[in-house]
Amino acid sequence: MSHVVSNVLDTKRSQFCYTKVDVPEWLSGMTRNHVGSARAGGYIHDAFKVFDESCDKDVVSYNAMIDGFVKAGETGKARELFEEMTVRDSVSWGTLLAGYAQINQCKEAIELFDRMVAESRVAPDNIALVSSLSACAQLGELEKGKSIHRYIKRNRIRIDAFLSTGLVDLYAKCGCIETAWEIFEFSREKNVFTWNAMLIGLAMHGHGKLLLDYFSRMIEARVQPDGVTFLGVLVGCSHAGLIDQARRLFGEMEAVYGVPQELKHYGCMVDLLGRAGLIGEAMEMIEAMPMGGYVGDVFTWGGLLGGCRIHGNVEVAERAAGHVMEIKPEDGGVYSILANVYANAEKWDALAKIRRLRDSRRLKRNAGCSLIQLNGVT
Repeated sequence: MSHVVSNVLDTKRSQFCYTKVDVPEWLSGMTRNHVGSARAGGYIHDAFKVFDESCDKDVVSYNAMIDGFVKAGETGKARELFEEMTVRDSVSWGTLLAGYAQINQCKEAIELFDRMVAESRVAPDNIALVSSLSACAQLGELEKGKSIHRYIKRNRIRIDAFLSTGLVDLYAKCGCIETAWEIFEFSREKNVFTWNAMLIGLAMHGHGKLLLDYFSRMIEARVQPDGVTFLGVLVGCSHAGLIDQARRLFGEMEAVYGVPQELKHYGCMVDLLGRAGLIGEAMEMIEAMPMGGYVGDVFTWGGLLGGCRIHGNVEVAERAAGHVMEIKPEDGGVYSILANVYANAEKWDALAKIRRLRDSRRLKRNAGCSLIQLNGVT
């Protein structure tokens, strides 16, 4: 693609002036073929050269560039172009808002939404609204999220499946599970993301049995579950101590529903078994993991370490902690957990040794190293 862009630039420098349709077309092809690749950043900068030297820049070409920089993870450059624009439409605002929300620049997303409502004559579209709700949910900004919800009601904006998902996610993450439930139940449009938001909310609030009822409803509604669905279900089972149900659903993931068992799902199961004191079974699951198997990862071994802390298994705790230290040596939480295990077992020499090791590495005494996160919530 780069040699094509070079030819374009050579032609441009030969006094050919590109029209406003060229940049969006070039950029669309580049981002479609290379987004997420190692060369994505290079291609967007190639496209920017075409854009920068073009004669006719309009809102469409600016939006294409902003979208390209957002997809390449360069929100700073996207913001520069956004501020250059003399005319902005809903796509301009929504693309930058979504970019901020996707990389957890939530404060910037909310500030941009406020500016859009206050300064712009362009009404927020559903992309801008969903992105702003997501930012509020991640920051725990319930009151701000409520104000956006009131804006939606006041302006009689149609609540589609994606907006329903954003609202359910907001209220669930901010502790208002009953409000999340009401929105879910009264939503006419639901997709897999809406169901997942409700399942994750129930998991977060410890409603394991109700979560399984909702999972059954999801299947009855012929909504195909995905990996996030099972992550929520397994975490909910773990927190509610529903061991047999978790074993069954984990076994059915691929066989019944065609959903691959990923590392995070194994991590959930190890965490569940560890919490229940089934340390041997948890070890067997780690050893049987197909993706690198016995090596595991920080979340899997961290989940096992958490179970060892609860049930006082010093031997396996040392083994699990060793793997976490090897995989993520900068994680101070593993030292704190292992120190807690030693203290509970009254192994004072080992306790002093692990504290000296932690201090010699100048690690922060953070709380823990496990653990499974559901959209940012442990």
